[in-house]
Formats: sequence, C-alpha cells, structure tokens
Amino acid sequence: MEKGLDINRIFEIKNDDEFAKIALDVFYYQKENCIVYSEFLDLLPIQKQHPKYYTEIPFLPISFYKTHSIVDKNLPTDFYFESSGTTLQTKSKHFISDIEVYKKSFTKCFEQFFGTIENYCIIGLLPNYLERNHSSLVYMVNELMNISNHEDNNFYLYEHETLRNVLEKLSQTNQKTIVFGVSFSLLDFAESNPESYDNVIYIETGGMKGRKKEMTKPELLAELQLSLKSNKIYSEYGMTELLSQAYSFGENVYQCPNWMKILIRETDNPFRMITNQTGGINIIDLANIHSCSFIATDDMGKVNENGHFEFMGRIDQSDVRGCSLLIH
Repeated sequence: MEKGLDINRIFEIKNDDEFAKIALDVFYYQKENCIVYSEFLDLLPIQKQHPKYYTEIPFLPISFYKTHSIVDKNLPTDFYFESSGTTLQTKSKHFISDIEVYKKSFTKCFEQFFGTIENYCIIGLLPNYLERNHSSLVYMVNELMNISNHEDNNFYLYEHETLRNVLEKLSQTNQKTIVFGVSFSLLDFAESNPESYDNVIYIETGGMKGRKKEMTKPELLAELQLSLKSNKIYSEYGMTELLSQAYSFGENVYQCPNWMKILIRETDNPFRMITNQTGGINIIDLANIHSCSFIATDDMGKVNENGHFEFMGRIDQSDVRGCSLLIH
C-alpha cells in the first residue's frame, strides 16, 4: 500500500467515492509491487496503464493464479490456499502474506450480512473440501466456529443422521444456526432428512463435482428449498483467488461487502465494460491487497441497477471449478 494509506481503511469503506479513491491507490501500489501484475500491465497499451477511475483499471486473467505466484514482492509468502479440481487439472494457488487480512475480511463480511457471529452455531457440510488441504472455505468456516464458540459447532463429512440429530436439538432451543454446505452434499442430506428447521440458514457454496447432474443456480435453489422445506437457502460466491465473499439471500442475486465490487466485461473484448447486459465477471477485491485486487474471472454474470449481481454460470471452455453451474 502506498505510504500513508492504512490497510484498515479498506474495511472502513462506506460509499462509492471512498471505494474509488482507495481502489486507485491499491492499483498503483500493486502496479509497482506485484511483479506479475506489473509485467501484465507492461504488455498493454500505455493508456491502459494509467487509469483515472476504477472502471478503467485492467483486470488480470484469473488463470494466472494457476501458472504464477501473484504476490507482493516485499512480503513473505509461506502460506497459500489452493483451488479444488481433479488430479488432471492445474490448480490455482493464492499465496497469503498476512492471514489476518483474510480473517478480517470474512468476519466483517459475515457481520455485515448476518450480524454477530457469537449468536450463531456454525456447521460445515463440506466433504470434498475437508478431504483436501489448503481450502480457503474450510479455513473461513473453521475460524467462524472459533469465534462463535458454540458447543455444537462442527464439520461433517457424510454423517447425515448425526447432523440431523444436532439440528433437531438446536431447533428445540431455537438456536440460530448456519449450515455451510457444498451443493451435492446438501442435496444428499435433504434426501435423508425430511424435517424442516425454522432456526436454520443453509448457505450453499456451489459444486457438484460430478456427484449429481449439473443444474442452473435457480434450479438448484428451487430443489433445495423444496427438499429441505426451507426458504432460507442462501448462497456464497467465493473462490480461492479472492479474500472476500458475496452472498445471496434466497435468489440468485448477490451482494458484495463494501470493499468488493463487480464489473461486467464483453466476452470478446476484455477491456470493454458493459452495463445491463450479461458478460464476463470482473472482480475488484480490495482485501487482495498483497496479491492482485483486479481479477477477470471465467464466470458469466450481470450487474443489476442496485449494484447487486447475478451469477449466470461459467464461460464456455472454462475449467469446471467448485463454484461452477451450467450457463442458462
């Protein structure tokens, strides 16, 4: 970060003017201190290297996280998160210089959308993530459990009967509960659990992993609402390459924390931003201060007039990832 700019200011952003100023400060810092991003910018026309507003900032293709170490040259990077994928796929690695930045990002994001963490019991139904190392999602859920400190916080692989018993116990005291669940596992749990719980929020994190048929996000949400007998089927939009998350609350419309913003690009012209149209999702995540905050993803989406966005699936020929669902 440029001299005199406190990292904590990122998490104190309250409006678009503050976001715009800090985004440019972060850009010019990363231009000088993230070697890979700097080399990428050097390949662009000179006018692209000097943006005046955050909508003009060039976005690094997300695939670079599979082939390069996207890091601040001034900081150590002895820890990393790694994406999911098959053994034949090259996995993304996000090197982390300061894990406290990630902790601050996901805790403040959770509090912005759900309130005080200590009020919740936190449960993770994330079998495919628990079965591998370096999962940013597992790290986040585990830290939320530590903060919550509820006696029934726990991770589950395939112990659906045990989970059902815990949820029944929590429902008797009307304990606020959040279940973070990968899509296929929530569907499996729903098949073996016909009960409904008014005190439980389910947050699906995406991912079929070939375990079940692929479906659109609205189809998935509708099936989960029906099978879990709940209208509290929410969704999380996150990925290894980001230190922030967006959440939807019953529909396929996501809200970002104040330090994260979505822009939409034309799929055949990565430097042209569009409005009120479907295109490639570009993400500004200012929490990525020690890597790259400006990422062109392989996802399709559309930004609504209120700044919230819809996730429309993967761009054709992109690798299948944890958050993938077929395009409409």
